[in-house]
Amino acid sequence: MPAAVPLFLPGSSPVHRLGAGVKLLLLLATGVALAVWRTPWQVGLAVALVLLGYAVAHLPLRVLLRQVVALSWVAVPLLAVQWVFASWQVAVGVVGSFVSLVLLAGLVTLTTRTTAMVDVVVRACGWLRRLGVDPERVGLMIALGIRSVHVVLGLAQEVREAQHARGLRASPRAFAVPLIVRSLRHADRLGEALSARGVDD
Repeated sequence: MPAAVPLFLPGSSPVHRLGAGVKLLLLLATGVALAVWRTPWQVGLAVALVLLGYAVAHLPLRVLLRQVVALSWVAVPLLAVQWVFASWQVAVGVVGSFVSLVLLAGLVTLTTRTTAMVDVVVRACGWLRRLGVDPERVGLMIALGIRSVHVVLGLAQEVREAQHARGLRASPRAFAVPLIVRSLRHADRLGEALSARGVDD
């Protein structure tokens, strides 16, 4: 069984001390910015700033490398497709934006307790009670989403290691099919667990 992808790594760096609300707003603003600005130098700057954030947070290099390796199974084929059917500038812009956002989301989760992020979301969604929406359910959905990202990364690592153990060649189909099947099984188990606890709607 491969080592689990960590959700949170305690620390006292400036990134760790930054409030959960500020980090989530920064993540949202970055997503909006990269949806508009996608030239190679702009996404290159975004990637550099995210990597600087990892350095300031004093996170182990192996944690960053594990995320980069997991991302490469999606990023490399996407880069090739965009390069062939569009241009290298579009390819770098799309893949660079994707990598920047995923790594930034990883930085936020690694330096922020999930409970702190959920609390921020619940408070921000308090006004939804007037519309009949339970902010606590929204918070639960966010927490499950955060956890699911790391679960899928762990499943991807398991599939890759299983392929290597069997001596199978790298193939997008041979990787994607078992990953999708395992992800769906996890979703089924999660749904059953929630239903058993009365969260069935």
